[in-house]
Amino acid sequence: MADATTVSGPISGTDRTLSFETGKLAGQADGAVVGRIGDTMVLVTATAARNAREGADFFPLTVDIEERMYAAGKIPGSFFRREGRATDQAILTCRLIDRPLRPSFPAGFRNEVHVVGTIFGADQENPHDVLAINCASAALMLSGIPFDGPIGAVRLAWSTEGTWIPHATYQEGDASCFELVVAGRALTEEPGSEIAIMMVEAGGTEDSWKFYEAGAPKVTEEVLADGLEAAKTWIRESIELQRALVVEAGARPAIAVELFADYADDVLARVEAAGGKALAEANTIIAKTQRNDAIDQATRSVVEELAPEFEGREREIKAAVRALTKKIVRRRIVDEGIRIDGRGTTDIRPLSAEVDLIPTAHGSGLFQRGETQVLNVTTLGMPRMNQMLDTIGTEDSKRYMHHYNFPPFSTGETGFMRGPKRREIGHGLLAERALLPVVPPSDEFPYTLRLVSDVLSSNGSTSMASVCGSTLSLMDAGVPIKAPVAGIAMGLVFDGGKYVTLTDILGAEDAFGDMDFKVAGTSEAVTALQLDTKIDGLPADVLAQALHQARQARLQILEVMAGAVAYTSGLGRQPVMCEPTA
Repeated sequence: MADATTVSGPISGTDRTLSFETGKLAGQADGAVVGRIGDTMVLVTATAARNAREGADFFPLTVDIEERMYAAGKIPGSFFRREGRATDQAILTCRLIDRPLRPSFPAGFRNEVHVVGTIFGADQENPHDVLAINCASAALMLSGIPFDGPIGAVRLAWSTEGTWIPHATYQEGDASCFELVVAGRALTEEPGSEIAIMMVEAGGTEDSWKFYEAGAPKVTEEVLADGLEAAKTWIRESIELQRALVVEAGARPAIAVELFADYADDVLARVEAAGGKALAEANTIIAKTQRNDAIDQATRSVVEELAPEFEGREREIKAAVRALTKKIVRRRIVDEGIRIDGRGTTDIRPLSAEVDLIPTAHGSGLFQRGETQVLNVTTLGMPRMNQMLDTIGTEDSKRYMHHYNFPPFSTGETGFMRGPKRREIGHGLLAERALLPVVPPSDEFPYTLRLVSDVLSSNGSTSMASVCGSTLSLMDAGVPIKAPVAGIAMGLVFDGGKYVTLTDILGAEDAFGDMDFKVAGTSEAVTALQLDTKIDGLPADVLAQALHQARQARLQILEVMAGAVAYTSGLGRQPVMCEPTA
């Protein structure tokens, strides 16, 4: 058996250490690292195909998390007594790993890459998800796969005393008001280099409002900005430890790969000459369907005109059309401050809210922002209806559940509907996290709550529309929530050294922009946050501006929602309530 190479270092501000080991396990993977904090152990492997996937025009990265029940000394439930499909927590961890990794591979890389995390030990104190992000980065650094790392990650908990606790345990998280997971990378290889924030996932805890009512400091936009800055210390520690592992163990020889260009420069120049004007005009159409039809028509015209000149290169022409469309949209935003649908950078699309739509439901709410429309329904049940959890974590049941559905017709498309996909599970958990802090505790409201968000029409930020719809249906059901919650999606375009922050982004602005920043909260505090960037970090003033714009938008949305509930109440309708039974 091969000898292991191990590096470890203290976690500042704690009595624990972070360690990485390689060389002993999973020797046929391109990279394999065992990470450990306390007695929580994770093996993460990274493997790449030696040839590009034929016909692929995207980077085929797959991340899987294998939760082994033996890690927590448990035997799986059910008749089979073995692990089945991935749990919601495992899927959320996969997404946490994927989001900072994906933009760290070179453009044009088309080889399949598979990252697999297997949870060997779960000590019921130290969560494994952030550890898995760090191990995935370390495995890729050793693998020879082209990767612009390392990437470090940390979980911070906002204590009731108003301090950030690094690498918070389950118990520290439960006793805190808010938890923040941050991933980033160093801008240079120099020690102490500035850290670029790449991904944030955050939310309040179940007891947040109880702590706030007892006098704990609330998580405001300023507190969040300080937390993101503080996270850089522990991200840097992980990065330096990964670099030490590479020095000690040595990375494998670089894998020979071919990087594919989506289009040649001469194709882009001809596309701009042939279709630039038509594409510019198409991208001023406000309605999504009509705009897409106009873009499709312009694309067909360009393909027909250039096909004889670039025979057999139709895919290249279409890729150039998309690149030109992106350039047109971004240039108009930066130079003129005008967006695709004619709005200014801080404008919100028309809003509408309605409750009491479904007579047989305990509570229902319809929220619409522009062309994004979500119906949310609340169902109340007895405590025996709590969801039982069979996981390696510390929770064994769940009282508040949020399920999110995204059918193909919501974007005017056809498709298969065979159960929730990873994106649907992730969006549902984000909306659940946003509302959880304001749901009354069981001793005040002894009911199980299941909320379902059905996306009926989508053009950007359906997850935040689900948050707004949840508040409406909860209030319609008579649930005494601590405060209404609304959500908004922010975007960013960085071009020519200029940062432009966008409020309430469209789907196209998400695709063509440089940031997707979702913020949910009440009028006084932030309850959930999700941030992904495609650029090397955000300056503090830009982040502060985005948070400020998000709060102003949130207050406008809350006002519209309050008006809808007040209007319905004025009609003399009574919320449906299920009666407690013995």
